[in-house]
Amino acid sequence: MTRLWNDPAAFADEMIDGFVAANARSVRRVPGGVVRSTVVPDGQVAVVVGGGSGHYPAFGGLVGQGLAHGAAMGNLFASPSAQQIHSIGKAVDRGAGVFLSYGNYAGDVLNFDAAQDRLRAEGIATESVAVTDDVASAAIDERHRRRGIAGDLTVFRIAAAAAEAGHDLGGVTRIAALANERTRSFGVAFTGCTLPGAAAPLFEVPAGRMAVGLGIHGEQGIDETDIPTADGLAELLVSRLLAEVPEGVDARGARVVPILNGLGSLKYEEMFVVYRRIAQLLEAAGLVIVDPHVGEFCTSFDMAGTSLTLFWLDDELERLWDTPVDAPAYRRGSVVAAAQAAPVEAAATVAETIAAGDEESQAVAQTVGRALQSLVRTVDENVDELGRIDAIAGDGDHGIGMQRGSHAALDAAQHALGAGAGAQTTLARAADAWADRAGGTSGALWGVMLHAVAAHLGDEGRPPAAAVASGVQAGVRGVQSYGKAEVGDKTMVDALVPFTLALSAAVDGGAPLADAWASAADAATRAAAATADLLPKMGRARTHGEHAVGTPDPGAISFALIVTALGDVVASASP
Repeated sequence: MTRLWNDPAAFADEMIDGFVAANARSVRRVPGGVVRSTVVPDGQVAVVVGGGSGHYPAFGGLVGQGLAHGAAMGNLFASPSAQQIHSIGKAVDRGAGVFLSYGNYAGDVLNFDAAQDRLRAEGIATESVAVTDDVASAAIDERHRRRGIAGDLTVFRIAAAAAEAGHDLGGVTRIAALANERTRSFGVAFTGCTLPGAAAPLFEVPAGRMAVGLGIHGEQGIDETDIPTADGLAELLVSRLLAEVPEGVDARGARVVPILNGLGSLKYEEMFVVYRRIAQLLEAAGLVIVDPHVGEFCTSFDMAGTSLTLFWLDDELERLWDTPVDAPAYRRGSVVAAAQAAPVEAAATVAETIAAGDEESQAVAQTVGRALQSLVRTVDENVDELGRIDAIAGDGDHGIGMQRGSHAALDAAQHALGAGAGAQTTLARAADAWADRAGGTSGALWGVMLHAVAAHLGDEGRPPAAAVASGVQAGVRGVQSYGKAEVGDKTMVDALVPFTLALSAAVDGGAPLADAWASAADAATRAAAATADLLPKMGRARTHGEHAVGTPDPGAISFALIVTALGDVVASASP
């Protein structure tokens, strides 16, 4: 279990501060994560990696000479926000473009894609490759849906080596995609992991049993077996990976890098016993072992478990693999130390000008502020339960993510209110803060939804009920367009769509907004409860659908709780 923390919501930020303090020769802190503290030549492609915290040495520990130029570091098990990724990309760009790489999870895809679009819009050439090495998470014909686990290392390292060798952005992207195609991983766990402040692990494995095919965010395995001997585990890992040799590779005589990765609390000595047999099995299969790795490269907090990655080399990949690396948590070969970059002065804080709304819109903005206060209270009261249901088949962070996002939204709204902002500006500032602070899928989607509603409120006058309903409809369209979920996929959309349909129908029928809102909230509550019977088709829970049956979707539940609580605010504000 995780024993040491101050405020669980501040854990990731405090961890990054300590990491930077301990590794100033390699990294420095910038908004959104860390970048190299050493000089990077102009004209070199910048490699940005990233993901949630809780996986050290991924991702900050892999920033340094010969490896990543920067890492966007999200909250615990939550993807960094698009704002964080954009900030890192801007900080490391040296005029040759930015290459992004990350594990293939819904929140990471949403936020890295959004950051890529923003960088491109600003004239910075940007490409990306999502890592899809986990063979347990989807069949071979659906490789694009597979998760990224410890195979992140091979893709990150090859991309960075290509950048170091002077490849242009297209060349870095091509070779990183090839590395991804030639990387396969498979893992097991003996215990779940416990997030700071949590009373119990995200999942439990019975004594003497082993979860097979786990994820790195506390997701349960796809199967469970008795714990084998060390040799038996080696045989399971190797046989599963040799059953899927990458296309175009002749396994007999092939050169392969084996990476036996510890997930957080498995002893190195145990892994060495397992690796002894792995090496024997690979050699017996006619493979040539190159640069074997045994250690921790991508962890899952304090999970006891291990994964095996096989990286199938060709001549080009092997040349790049030999590039020396000097990062805080990963060193290979001999690196000629680069000079320390000149300290970067913190940007002067510029007083933000917030245009004042008219008197009526300021009054509506005060209602927005009260709504956010109610929302925060609702999330705080339910944070543990939201985390509990999210842990059934997800990663258990939904409650704390909603808490971080909603509190940041309220703070931003109160600042805007103090400056005399109208309703649109107040809610838009709250939406930006929510997306940035919460990160992950839910942070991005709540940001999209609140922005859409804000646009229909305006900063002048009092919006009619129809404008509010139209704003919610626009939010639904934005969420579905951004997140790609449909009704029946077991996501927030399953509550959001019924809420929107009921709200619009009641408003169109002439009902007062308060009455329309109450009936819509009831529809959302019933729809959220009904998600318990669904198999998840999107997000991290998709791989472990059977574990989620009987438990409602946490995103749908949190949405229903919030709109129900907001009913009182809407009623009190109605003329």
